[in-house]
Amino acid sequence: MKSLTPHSLDDLARQAAQSPRRRANHNLHDDLGDPVQRLAIAMEPDTVVFPHRHPQTFELLYPLRGRFLVLHFDDAGTVTRRTMLGEDSAVVETPAGTWHAVLSLDGGGVIFEVKQGPYVAVGDDDTAAWSKGGDATSHAALVAWYREAQTGMHFSRKTD
Repeated sequence: MKSLTPHSLDDLARQAAQSPRRRANHNLHDDLGDPVQRLAIAMEPDTVVFPHRHPQTFELLYPLRGRFLVLHFDDAGTVTRRTMLGEDSAVVETPAGTWHAVLSLDGGGVIFEVKQGPYVAVGDDDTAAWSKGGDATSHAALVAWYREAQTGMHFSRKTD
């Protein structure tokens, strides 16, 4: 039997806080080839999750601890849906091929994700072109924009 205990979630959150990427995951599936990918992902509020899509699978998200903002985008990068997991929604399922991003709103946040397998890394063509590039400062600006983004808004990277 596999389980996620309060202690294992505490450990996962500590790993995320100490990680340079500010996230850590615990897989419940046995290997990356499993037909159903099931994992807990701890994310700190400054974790950068670039807008991306999974052409081959849906993505189901459920908050185990904390709140998470899930943004959906059209092909041009305009926000089409804003959902607050842990506040106004308990579960969000993003359809295959839909641009999306996730932001942890609380330190120690852990989200549970389910996708069809096998695991396929997000390729360059499946990371939104309008969000690519930049440095840590511009990544922080993207994360800050996520917090304020509303349906109909579009991110604009400022260049000097």
